[in-house]
Amino acid sequence: MSPPFRSPEWLRRDALGVLRFHRDRSLDTHFGGYVAQVSDRDGAVYDGRTKHLVPTARFVFGFAVGALLGGPVWCVPAAEHGLSYLRNVAYDADRGGYALEFAGREVTDATRSTYGHAFVLLAYATAAKAGIGRAERLVTETADLLDERFFEPEHGAYASDRTADWEPVEPTYRGQNANMHACEALLAAYEAVGDDRCLDRAVSVAERVARDGADAADGLIWEHFTADWDVDWSYNRDRPRDLFRPWGYQPGHLLEWAKLLVALDAHDGADWYLDRAERFFDAAVTDGWDDDRGGFHYTVDRDGDPVVEGKYTWALEEGLGAAARLAAATGDDRYDEWFDRVHAYLHDHATNHAYGVRYERLTPEGAVAEGIDEVPKVKSGYHHVNACYEALRARDAVPADGEWPPDGA
Repeated sequence: MSPPFRSPEWLRRDALGVLRFHRDRSLDTHFGGYVAQVSDRDGAVYDGRTKHLVPTARFVFGFAVGALLGGPVWCVPAAEHGLSYLRNVAYDADRGGYALEFAGREVTDATRSTYGHAFVLLAYATAAKAGIGRAERLVTETADLLDERFFEPEHGAYASDRTADWEPVEPTYRGQNANMHACEALLAAYEAVGDDRCLDRAVSVAERVARDGADAADGLIWEHFTADWDVDWSYNRDRPRDLFRPWGYQPGHLLEWAKLLVALDAHDGADWYLDRAERFFDAAVTDGWDDDRGGFHYTVDRDGDPVVEGKYTWALEEGLGAAARLAAATGDDRYDEWFDRVHAYLHDHATNHAYGVRYERLTPEGAVAEGIDEVPKVKSGYHHVNACYEALRARDAVPADGEWPPDGA
């Protein structure tokens, strides 16, 4: 018998189980911050020194979500542990901004990553929602930083990475991925501190990427653009398996944008959000879902044919968030059916039941892929926890006061 995937109590336990796994293995009491390089197979740490801005911020997000869900008392100090590393190690007080990679507490890559800064904002916003660490001030400060250093008002979106001295690293490239996560973070910031500017920026990014960019890219989300936001059809065509910038349409990002557009609809109400969210979801499940073996292909081409057939669990997790949000917004039962179908695939193929965490990547056939412990330095359980959180939010099952169960759950 399958678990009750839509049960608020089950979703909460699932999220807290991921956080408990990482609390026991990832809190670094020597260098500070967290250890992201923990094996999906046996829970062993395989690199205890390398640090990366993105999982640091994602761990803060996760533990703050734990606090929002009325989780164990250790969720708050676990989040504060990461906030301290962000402010005291990653942040450059002289030049501003956050470095990208570290060996212990030593900066090894000082790049100012747009993607990384988006996750810093998400971390601070979620901590602020949970009342952790006086984070409201950091939300405003980081939104200001993104505005001053990355935002291009003439395009209504964010530029690509900068050097430590704020010179462009890729002057001719603009990417939707960093902007998508900026939109996510800006929505969280708006919810946390009520700054209308954050909502305005989130709307602007959505208009640039999910409306205008999609209109120029066969109606779907293309990943790569020029500095003037013209579609770049050739970027990384020879690197289809790139972990952050592959060629092709990514079903996981179509689902992620579907989720964000439903959230925007709740806050802003423009008449195009829900229609486009449903279009993106339909494209993801029609072209991206493997009807024979299950799971979402990593990428598909402009004809809807698979390019990389491997299954990344983050894309499946995004399917949960999108399905839950659309089910609540539309009342259409098919989204609940997709929620259950995707969750069943994750449960049967992608979950390490000994530890309650997901394997990072599967083969096209749904077996655990080789070499999963060599990929990303950014593992943190973020997508897993966020999928549970989004499903709970869609069901109005996040307690306003951190006390579980919330009224009505």
